Amino acid sequence: MTSFQEVLLTWPAERRIAGATEAGTEDVLAVLDKELLRPGDFLTLLSPPAAEYLENMARKAHDLTLRYFGRAVQLFTPLYLSDICTNQCRYCGFNAKNKQPRRHLSVEEACAEARIIADTGLGHILLLTGDARKVSSPKYIAGIVQAIKPRFASVGVEVYALTEEEYILLISAGVDGMTMFQETYNPKIYAWLHPAGPKRDYAFRLAAPERAARAGMRSLGIGALLGLESFEQDTFATGLHAWWLQRTFPGVEVSVSVPRICPHEGDFDVPHAVDDKNFVQYITALRCFLPRIGITCSTRENAFIRDHIVPIGVTRVSAGVSTAVGGRATLNNGSHGQFEISDRRSVEEMTADLAGVGYQTVVKDWEDPTFFCPV
Repeated sequence: MTSFQEVLLTWPAERRIAGATEAGTEDVLAVLDKELLRPGDFLTLLSPPAAEYLENMARKAHDLTLRYFGRAVQLFTPLYLSDICTNQCRYCGFNAKNKQPRRHLSVEEACAEARIIADTGLGHILLLTGDARKVSSPKYIAGIVQAIKPRFASVGVEVYALTEEEYILLISAGVDGMTMFQETYNPKIYAWLHPAGPKRDYAFRLAAPERAARAGMRSLGIGALLGLESFEQDTFATGLHAWWLQRTFPGVEVSVSVPRICPHEGDFDVPHAVDDKNFVQYITALRCFLPRIGITCSTRENAFIRDHIVPIGVTRVSAGVSTAVGGRATLNNGSHGQFEISDRRSVEEMTADLAGVGYQTVVKDWEDPTFFCPV
C-alpha cells in the first residue's frame, strides 16, 4: 500500500507554491461551483485570490455543514496525565529543557480527575501525556483507560507516536480514537523544531495515523500547528493527508484540528503567524474540500472566534479545559499548562452560548457496545 509520505512527495513545496500563486479569480469561482473537489481545487481555495471570496466560501461551507452535520456540535475535554517529556520541541511548554515543576498522575489520581469530568455530563474525553515512554508507557496509558472507560462513551488519546502493536493494546483497553499532530509537514522545518528526543523522527510520526487505522482505531484526528510554516504549505498538506486517509481507510472517521500556535512556557517567535482572515479561509476551504470531515477547534481560540466559526465548518469543540496536569480533583503543584487557554468556558457556559447562536451541543454521540450494555 502506498504511504501518505509517498503521496506527499508528489506535491513538493514548489508545486504547492505554483498552485497557490497561479490561481486566479476565475479559477476560484469555478471551484466554488463544483460539487466534488480534488486536491488541486483545495489548493486554489487556499490561494490569495480566494481570500477575496470568503463570503462565498463561507456560504458554501455553512450549507455543507448543515447538510452533513446539522446544528449539532460535539463537546469533549482533555485530561492531561503527565507533562514529563524527553523531547525538546522549541514551540512547546512541555519542552524537556524548560525549568518548571512537572507532574505525573497515578491511576487513582487520573480516576479522580475523570470523575469530575464525567460529573459535568461529558461523554467524550481525550487523554494526553508528554513523550516519556519509561514514565507514561503504553501499558500505563492502557491501565488508566481501563479504569475510567466505564464512565465515558468515548476515550481518545493524543500521545506520542506508537507502533501498530501498541495501538492494538490501547484499543483492547477501550481507546476508540487517536489524535496526532504532525506540527509541520515540512521535513526541514520539522527537524529544526525538534532538535532532540524521539519526536525528531518525522517519518515515524507521519505514519502514526496509518498504523492506528490498521490496528482498528475507530477515529483518527490530524492537524498542523498553524504558524510554523507558511499558510498554504501546511494547510494544504493537512487537507491532503485527511483526504488520503478518508480514501485509504473508508471505514474510519477522520477529523482535522485547526490549532494556531499561542503563548506557552519558554521563548519561541512564531515565524508565520496566521491571522483571522486566513484562519477562516482555511476552515471554509477544508469544509468545501471535505464535506463529511470533522473539524475540531480547541481553546487556543477565544470564545468569540469559536462561536462564530461553528456555522462555517467546526463540528467539535472542547469545554471545561485545563492544559495542566491535575487541577480538577487533585492539587496542581504550580506546573504550567502546555499552552495558554483563551476560552475558559465551562460545559454549561459553552452549551448556553452555542444555543444562543442556534446550535445544540452533544456530550455523547455514540456508545461502544464492548463497554456499554443496554439495560
